[in-house]
Amino acid sequence: MDKKKDAQAPLDVDPKISQNPENINSIFTRNLFIFIIGAVVMGGMVGFILSDRKSSGNTLNTGTINSSEISKGTVVGSSDTKTFKDMATGTLKEGGIKGEGQFHLVRPGGDSQNVYLTSSSVDLSKFVGKKIKIWGETEKAQYAGWLMDVGRVEVL
Repeated sequence: MDKKKDAQAPLDVDPKISQNPENINSIFTRNLFIFIIGAVVMGGMVGFILSDRKSSGNTLNTGTINSSEISKGTVVGSSDTKTFKDMATGTLKEGGIKGEGQFHLVRPGGDSQNVYLTSSSVDLSKFVGKKIKIWGETEKAQYAGWLMDVGRVEVL
């Protein structure tokens, strides 16, 4: 008779689950919910840690900088080379042309070679009088030969 009892009892099955198949769904749903919440929390923590890391050298990821921190090799602004793909080099001066740009980059070849500049991400006033290299996005202009929205500045 012992053999009959052993043959009838299924192996490794919890009697609560075998009596109610809905328990399987609720356990699976609960475990999935816990996994998703854990993944979201871990992803947020990794994103926060990576965004807080400083780049090496004199590179600053933000567009704000103190005048005392400006030295040769200082880089300020975005590293997005897809958006800010246009580049120019020269000495930064204040003033635009007929309302276009707040600053301009003086380059060799006279006034016709000036690049007129705006920027909502970098405070260009900190670089007036300095020789710089800029990366930006060319914009349409009515008066300026070249109008650029600056996203990155490097002091030369």
